[in-house]
Amino acid sequence: MASALTDRLSRLVKTMRGQARITESNVQDMLREVRMALLEADVALPVVRDFIARVKDKALGQKVVGSLNPGQALVGIVHKELAATMGDGVADLNLATQPPAVILMAGLQGAGKTTTTAKLAKHLITRRKKKVLTVSADVYRPAAIEQLKTVTQQAGAEWFPSRPDQQPRDIALAALDHARKHHFDVLLVDTAGRLAIDEALMAEIRDLHAALKPVETLFVVDAMQGQDAVNTAKAFKEALPLTGVILTKLDGDARGGAALSVRQVTGAPIKFAGTSEKLDGLEVFDAERHAGRVLGMGDIVALVEQVQESVDLKAAEKLAAKVKAGDSFDLDDFLMQLQQMKKMGGLGGMLDKLPTQLTAKAGAVDMDRAEREVRRMEGIIHSMTPLERRKPELIKASRKRRIAAGAGVHVQEVNRLLNQFEQMQAMMKKMKGGGLMKMLKRMGGMKGPGGFMPPGFGR
Repeated sequence: MASALTDRLSRLVKTMRGQARITESNVQDMLREVRMALLEADVALPVVRDFIARVKDKALGQKVVGSLNPGQALVGIVHKELAATMGDGVADLNLATQPPAVILMAGLQGAGKTTTTAKLAKHLITRRKKKVLTVSADVYRPAAIEQLKTVTQQAGAEWFPSRPDQQPRDIALAALDHARKHHFDVLLVDTAGRLAIDEALMAEIRDLHAALKPVETLFVVDAMQGQDAVNTAKAFKEALPLTGVILTKLDGDARGGAALSVRQVTGAPIKFAGTSEKLDGLEVFDAERHAGRVLGMGDIVALVEQVQESVDLKAAEKLAAKVKAGDSFDLDDFLMQLQQMKKMGGLGGMLDKLPTQLTAKAGAVDMDRAEREVRRMEGIIHSMTPLERRKPELIKASRKRRIAAGAGVHVQEVNRLLNQFEQMQAMMKKMKGGGLMKMLKRMGGMKGPGGFMPPGFGR
């Protein structure tokens, strides 16, 4: 959806340049493009009709202010209405209850409930400082219980054992009793899914809801389902008092109609979005920021937050002081920069949050290849001795051959890494005297360096 809508709107902004005001004619052109992009994205037809009507109503007759042209003004209206369709602002989890706060996870099989349960556990532990227990009430799907056990341990939460021969209600009540006795803050209940909606599934989850009285009932839906997501959402809305939605697989979605449809169909706010397969790949959903990403405006706020969370500030401050003092930037520092980038989700994860105009040149770069090159560069540096990392000028032909053999690469790869290192070193010299810190302050008040040059660029 993002690329199609962005492309169509960009073309329209160019064609409408120079027109003095928004008219019935140019609004119709704009809305035709928007309507086609939304339908291609599998947004539910009633949602598209309502969205188009709202945009048209607000756009007609609006004067173009300042330096904006009608196309840009219309994009602003579309941005605002996209955010309104997905739910204004941020909807947080409601944990204001006597512990343990019970969160019931609902959805079809294949939507990613089990992995999302672990992701949510990690989020609650790291962001909200909660003691979390998980339990699986899925007694039908082979290995579902073991899967939850594995991902729960990876997330740093605790897991309550259950068996396929038990009843889901008995499992849930036993887990709740355990959570109370051992002073857990949150109990996450992973429920069974089916390949399609059926009455047995709905009856079971209604029974679980009645027994547990959860503070949050979250509907987990695959963002790639499109129109099917709407039908699923309607069925779960009728069966349960949903309090929120979690969209999964938003990172791999080319259409993304579920993001626009589900909020309107369920009436429940989208609270989280799955942005990667990793356990830390769960973001609090901000409708306005997501609308900006859909329209190719990027999400610089999310990028800054990601940098602030991932960067080792002590190491960053140490490097900043070293550069400011005029000390040489060495290969150990270069390695640290590569590792910081990996912590921030790699090159693809960062580019995803930048505006489309800034990423247009990077579009020709093979992201998988760039990520592989980062790993190769790490291997080359690890093949060097500590002295060679501190004094790269020592690395001559014989040393290059030894390093290449140790890393399993050709000597040309070692030469390429050293060339990129020299470019980075030259950039750091220019920042001597506080330039680095000034740059970082402009990037969002950070104290550490984020100013590395991604491999694959600047060659």
